[in-house]
Amino acid sequence: MLNFTIERRFTTLIVLLPTLLLGLSIPRAVAQDNERFPYETLRSPAMGLRGVVATSQPLAANAGLDMLKKGGNAIDAAVATAAVLTLVEPNSTSIGGDAFIMIYIAAQKKLVGINASGRAPYSMTLDALNVKLDQHGMDRISGIYSVSVPGAVDGWFEVLEEYGTMTMAEVLEPAIYYAENGFPVSPIIAGAWRGLERSREPSTRAALLLDGERAPRAGEVFRNPDLARMFRMLAEHGRSAFYKGPIAEAIVAYSDQHDGFLTMKDFEDHTSTWVEPIFADYENYRLYELPPNGQGIAALEMVKILGNVDLGAMGHNSAEYLHHIIEAKKLAYADIQKWNGDPEFNHLPTQEIISTEYARRQFERIDPTRAMTRPESGISGNGDTILLEVMDKDHNAVSFIYSIYSGFGSGLVAPGTGFPLQNRAALFSREPGHVNVVEPHKRPFHTIIPAMAFKDGEFFMTFGAMGGAVQPQQHVQIFLNVVEFGMNAQQAVEIPRINHQGGLNVTVEPGIDEAALAQLEAWGHQIRRRTTRGGVGGAQLIMFDRLTGTMIGGSTPHKDGMAVVY
Repeated sequence: MLNFTIERRFTTLIVLLPTLLLGLSIPRAVAQDNERFPYETLRSPAMGLRGVVATSQPLAANAGLDMLKKGGNAIDAAVATAAVLTLVEPNSTSIGGDAFIMIYIAAQKKLVGINASGRAPYSMTLDALNVKLDQHGMDRISGIYSVSVPGAVDGWFEVLEEYGTMTMAEVLEPAIYYAENGFPVSPIIAGAWRGLERSREPSTRAALLLDGERAPRAGEVFRNPDLARMFRMLAEHGRSAFYKGPIAEAIVAYSDQHDGFLTMKDFEDHTSTWVEPIFADYENYRLYELPPNGQGIAALEMVKILGNVDLGAMGHNSAEYLHHIIEAKKLAYADIQKWNGDPEFNHLPTQEIISTEYARRQFERIDPTRAMTRPESGISGNGDTILLEVMDKDHNAVSFIYSIYSGFGSGLVAPGTGFPLQNRAALFSREPGHVNVVEPHKRPFHTIIPAMAFKDGEFFMTFGAMGGAVQPQQHVQIFLNVVEFGMNAQQAVEIPRINHQGGLNVTVEPGIDEAALAQLEAWGHQIRRRTTRGGVGGAQLIMFDRLTGTMIGGSTPHKDGMAVVY
């Protein structure tokens, strides 16, 4: 139903009758049209019947919507949106980065995923890496050594060829236009862009700063002719331009100049991997995530752990509710810190981690009135991001997350390319024997995760969150906002959230009851109260009302973007 607001006790026969006649389950929270969740939101959810795109920048969202209006499907729109985001939000994403994509094909009731993340160079052994770091006086994986092979572009081509209806040239038209003619920089992105002014890399400054000197201010027009040329190469010559042609050659030459590991063979051998989404059931809902090397497994473990307690009875954002979310997060993150890596190199206990039996054991480790400090994994044995959600008139849906990890990734731009290279290899471990230890042609631990949820076996919503390591705990809070407390698409992503940062530290957004925070402190949590929104990651969500055919989009005000519909 369109208004998912919190009210469990009263429902009119008029509201219930259509649901009963159709034999569908009654939503957990059903309310009168004039009732609202107690928190006011800054905007209403966006509602449409023919298509919706939700992402963190308006020009990008509208580029995707344009594809839908031209007759393209959700997959076409997603790639068009991602391409524009590459240009307009370079602090968060780039064709020098990676992507994970989940796709629902409505006609077939088919859910698929693709891992479009890159791998370490073939020559990047742990010993070779340690030697290089020592030679350059570096104590961590950074700079050119944090650059893994960019995987996103291959993922774009894979999903378009398999499920799209338009050509790469068609979907890149908006990105090419804005790269050549310029776009006004939006305010939140402008603030993040200023961080690049500290860069000492000449090619980076030349590509992404005005006159090589300063970041564009909000409202200033920025052009990126180098990136426009890259897009034109992809449109005209396909993926080979990136992985076998001039783009790869430029990156490899730049790597050589910086004593890096990358070679043409690393690019030529890159492939994306189609994967089967994994899931956790919560009452009559099923939450889907992608399997490792992404951290979606942590969100599923949290949901399974929290299924052992009546969260609704605790009340939204009560001390008891937040305490259980924080403690479940600690347990789940302890597991991914130990067990998340490239499944092609390790036997990972994925199914055990998301099993009902293990979740029960993990739940029993939670003390209802005391915060854990740093729990160990219960299984023994040896930043910045962009997110977009799309749904089309045929009810196909895409959850697409695309990132370069840190702000501006590695901070390195190969001359003439116009885009920063990611620093995903920084997430490799240097601990010998660890499942995530650096190895040749291996994928590192990844933070970016798309998500979808089904209800009673039918597609219900596509969503996600940004913000690096915070994503699984944000997925769980957003998911519960909808399925446990009946929030609408905008409320679910905008209502104040929390972020457990490690140890006993918890960041909370303004709007959470002070009495609840005081109780959490009494139980041992160290609360950091923010006075403005932030610290929990931006988010996007599209919900589908099967009764009316309405698609409902929500977009967090943490970012510049919006949900657009038609």
